[in-house]
Amino acid sequence: MNSELNSELNPPAEFISDALISDEVPEADAIVSFADFGLSPDILRSLAEQGYVHPTPIQAAAIPVLLQGRDVMGAAQTGTGKTAGFALPIIQLLLAHASNSASPARHPVRALILTPTRELADQVADNVKTYCKHTPLRSVVVFGGVDMAPQTAALRAGVEIVIATPGRLLDHVQQKTINLSQVQMLVMDEADRMLDMGFLPDLQRIINLLPKNRQSLMFSATFSQEIKKLAATFLRNPLTIEVARSNATAENVTQILYQVQEEEKRDAVSFIIRERHLKQVIVFSNTKIGASRLAVHLVKTGVKASAIHGDKSQSERMAALESFKRGEIEVLVATDVAARGLDIAELPCVINYDLPYNAEDYVHRIGRTGRAGAKGDAISLFSEKDERLLVDIEKLIKQKIVRLHLAGFVAEKFVAAPREARASRGDSSRGDSSRGDSSRGDSSRSESAGKPAARAVPRSFAPKVDPWFFQPYQPTASKLPEVEKPAATSSTKTVKRAALLGGLPKA
Repeated sequence: MNSELNSELNPPAEFISDALISDEVPEADAIVSFADFGLSPDILRSLAEQGYVHPTPIQAAAIPVLLQGRDVMGAAQTGTGKTAGFALPIIQLLLAHASNSASPARHPVRALILTPTRELADQVADNVKTYCKHTPLRSVVVFGGVDMAPQTAALRAGVEIVIATPGRLLDHVQQKTINLSQVQMLVMDEADRMLDMGFLPDLQRIINLLPKNRQSLMFSATFSQEIKKLAATFLRNPLTIEVARSNATAENVTQILYQVQEEEKRDAVSFIIRERHLKQVIVFSNTKIGASRLAVHLVKTGVKASAIHGDKSQSERMAALESFKRGEIEVLVATDVAARGLDIAELPCVINYDLPYNAEDYVHRIGRTGRAGAKGDAISLFSEKDERLLVDIEKLIKQKIVRLHLAGFVAEKFVAAPREARASRGDSSRGDSSRGDSSRGDSSRSESAGKPAARAVPRSFAPKVDPWFFQPYQPTASKLPEVEKPAATSSTKTVKRAALLGGLPKA
């Protein structure tokens, strides 16, 4: 292990961890296959059905060590197969306790995999289910946003492997529907994201519920100093496995940067999608409302788009994701809640509508493309206000991102069509006068060229003015007739008055 990590963990001399660092990716025929690890025939059968023969570098480095029972900190770029790197050894080690009995007591929770997001939990659960489908082992995924009843029923029926988000797992602990006293393996997947999302108190509570004698694993694409401090609290003599440089981006992902004005970003996204003929792309936004507005804008320009973010229900998010995977949706606009856990086969491109506030999130975002050795493009848009974020990203990945000019892009191109439609309805003057920015159509701008600012009112529409209103004041010659007063009458009426106790009043 490097000196920096040793100083952070500061273990006793006899427990100083080793480091296995590989800067080069081995050749596929290098030699190693999954059969060389001594995995069960049932596991190898599942891998063969998926077409997996040779492990990736992170898998080749991690699987033998995990099978020995060592604690591990694993770091590799997103999309290099970290999930199989820890899932396969877990399944292999738990086969010794596998049982075909229907009794829940024969299927206690023996492995716990924690993930920061629901999407990542669902993805890991799908992989685990695939790898152990020919074994008696059972697995279940639990996360928030959905009904607890099906999860509760599965837990009470007995499962060996639980994939969970921290919050929902603690809900089940409180409801006493899960028992963690027999957990032998703990995995924290994307632990840095869990810290960013404020899960540290929940993680500490969960760790306190687990047996002290267990195997603990931590896998992530990035390892910050905070993560290393957390590792010191629950990992024992960990082996650090790094494939390539820490916080590095995959070499098969082409990174491109376009500088545009902030108000032009929406049109720029539409332009890029149309010019590149993209039929499957993920666009990342920093805010929920920004993601929703961008998705609406893309739909108005004729692009099939949908948004997923924290304000969407889990059923809505899963439905949008499934539609995207089936090709029914061309563009998926997402916040960073989806940056971890989206595994789309052969995704050709991702677009950063906003540069992320956290530089590590840039690595995870662009890791959605170029997975499993495929090539991909990562396009980022930035304006003047994003300079500081760009500096942080380039400092983290230790490279300059290529800056290119977005040739042929004119922001007003995409707003001209609706204004021409309004002009055909006869209300183009209202549409042009409602805004004073640079997004006016070319036709309206050419008409006004060379004319004074205040246009003359057509004569047919000039109001008729009575000249009497402009004459000076003149007093009227005749006086108003006097109102005659009624003549006084000599006779007066006698007014009846009531007598008081003191007598009548004097006249």
